[in-house]
Amino acid sequence: MSETTSTKKEEKLPLNWRRALPSNNSNAEENLVPEREVFGLIPRGFNPEDYLRVVDIHMFKEPHEINKQQHHTDQYYSPKLIVRRGQLFQIQIDFNRPYKPGTDKFWLEYLIGRYPQQNKGTYIPVLVGDELNPGEWGAKITHKENNSIRLSIMSSASCIVGKFRLYVAVWTPFGILRTVRNSETDTYILFNPWSQQDTVFLDDEKEREEYVLNDVGVIFHGDVNDIKLRSWSYGQFEENILDACLFLMDKAELELSGRGNPVKICRVASAVINSRDDSGVIAGSWDNTYTYGVAPSAWTGSVDILLEYYSSKQPVRYGQCWVFAGVFNTFLRCLGIPARVITNYSSAHDNNANLQLDLFLDEEGKVDTKTTKDSIWNYHCWNEAWMSRPDLPVGFGGWQVVDGTPQETSDGMYRCGPASVQAIKHGHICFQFDAPFVFAEVNSDIVYSRMEKSGAQVIEKIDMTHIGKLIVTKEIGGDGMMDITEEYKFQEGSDEERLALETAVMYGVKKQITQDTVYHPQTDVDMDFQVQKAILGSDFKVTITFKNKSHNYYSATTYLSGNIVFYTGVMKSEFKKHTFSVTLEPSSSSTFDVVIKSSEYLSELLDQASFHFFVTARINETGKILAMQKATVLEIPTLHIKTQGETVAGREMSVIVEFTNPLKQTLENVTLRLEGPSVLRTMKKDFRQIPANSTLIWEVKCTPKRPGLRKLIASLNCDALRHVYGELNVQIQKL
Repeated sequence: MSETTSTKKEEKLPLNWRRALPSNNSNAEENLVPEREVFGLIPRGFNPEDYLRVVDIHMFKEPHEINKQQHHTDQYYSPKLIVRRGQLFQIQIDFNRPYKPGTDKFWLEYLIGRYPQQNKGTYIPVLVGDELNPGEWGAKITHKENNSIRLSIMSSASCIVGKFRLYVAVWTPFGILRTVRNSETDTYILFNPWSQQDTVFLDDEKEREEYVLNDVGVIFHGDVNDIKLRSWSYGQFEENILDACLFLMDKAELELSGRGNPVKICRVASAVINSRDDSGVIAGSWDNTYTYGVAPSAWTGSVDILLEYYSSKQPVRYGQCWVFAGVFNTFLRCLGIPARVITNYSSAHDNNANLQLDLFLDEEGKVDTKTTKDSIWNYHCWNEAWMSRPDLPVGFGGWQVVDGTPQETSDGMYRCGPASVQAIKHGHICFQFDAPFVFAEVNSDIVYSRMEKSGAQVIEKIDMTHIGKLIVTKEIGGDGMMDITEEYKFQEGSDEERLALETAVMYGVKKQITQDTVYHPQTDVDMDFQVQKAILGSDFKVTITFKNKSHNYYSATTYLSGNIVFYTGVMKSEFKKHTFSVTLEPSSSSTFDVVIKSSEYLSELLDQASFHFFVTARINETGKILAMQKATVLEIPTLHIKTQGETVAGREMSVIVEFTNPLKQTLENVTLRLEGPSVLRTMKKDFRQIPANSTLIWEVKCTPKRPGLRKLIASLNCDALRHVYGELNVQIQKL
């Protein structure tokens, strides 16, 4: 049979064998809805004007009116009605004459997408009745006056989240009369963390204020021994951001009928936030080259990125993990899903998911970069979204890990989650989605091993506590840090931790040391080292300490390797090699300093001023090797922000940004950014040069939109200096 005839035959299959309508996966597309639906022949003399007719619909959609106030949507810069599902809202309908309940019959119709169907929840007829059931669609007349009625409408607590079109349909004996298409009556329906019937219900008001309504956050970065933080403007209420977020679901081609389910939304969003396989929002770059784009460190918030993507439909360049996490957080909070950004310090990227990071040493004890494939990120940012998990056994709802940074594929796409934090903690990694990968990120062991000439693999050291050292997020109601490590893992070395690991192994995580390996650690000599905290551009020292616990004299050949690394743990270059011999007296400690000069590292430096030091020592008498590694981050100068004049909503004010170049070189092609939700949209200014030790001053005029405590965030960016930030809290007064 030819291909064309088989296709023709296929098209004649009965409708129940294949989709009756094309896929309905675009909120933006619409169908034509007839204004008149005639039942049969229209008798002569029929005049629609004789019947009840809608003259006007009032949506009570202003920020100060009842709907947006009660639904916590008054901060959205949108002229449309925005409500949360499963909660009452009000509209008023003006007719051409007084409404007569006995004879007049009308109902509301909510439609979404191009192919509305009642059984898919994309066509919703809402009948007017006497009773309203919580969390179910319904309408009730609450007030009648002259030609007007006030309706109280209840939406379903599991309703699709998106932009609905509203029609009012009036029944006549000869047909149905509908209102004309009017975008002014469009209604956005969002998730509702305030409703107990919603799958994203969160029962603590302070948490709802933080994880849904706060439009500025703090993202932690740096290193576990030197934690740094920066503010990020989520801007989920800014103009056009809600439409941009709905567009992301269209881009991901998520069926409209699945858009009431936060699990499905999080899964497709974790793929569309990155551009790896679907031309999603942000293109990642980890190689320190940002040609034709913005360096990841230069962004101060999500708004510019989302609006650029919404208008261009092309990936925005460039992002790294905190940028993916910041934009993902905006998406989730904008739709009403409680969300927060998480930072995991010493995060494992375990290429073969065997719960161990394999670092291979050569005969001299140096890391063999050819055979070592796994990497340890100084830190990695992901998101948590709050929801129940009806698809999993009871107890695995609550915070779920979702990650938009493209690391590994899941079901053929670069995405990760949602994975239950509770399931990760207890080792129940059989529950979808991607729990084994997240479990490895926070629980892997580091195994240092070297190959002997005989072919035997000798394990020199196993470090069980380095990975997932600290897991943090922003505290509720403040800019401080909240340690949530215990939500992901039990106390290191406890019985519960061992049980969780055994459970994970039972559920299929590979955890084994290969059979032909030997492990005899050196137990009577300990080695540690500390890196002195230093400011960018200055010299500093590394102090190595040996503790000989035995009664023997030992000598050790010690090797220090200093590397410039990307924050992902991938090495760019080795800038320091230093070998020295030490004598270790019995039952004593010895310390040795290695000086690191600024001239050795400055020309090689990357974005985050991140170093990785690796120290190995071979005990000459026993042949045993001691190995240890640490990352460190230099102190980077900050921007200073201040305001001038009164800070009053609706009145012009001045913001001044100052920066002094601390380096011994001229900074070239410098870009400054400044933004603050509800105070000013992102402003940018380029400076050709900032000479060494000179101060730059930039003044910006702006008019704050609304009163309250607001945050201004600034960044400075150039090839020689990145991750320079400043922020200022400003109390905007009422006019």
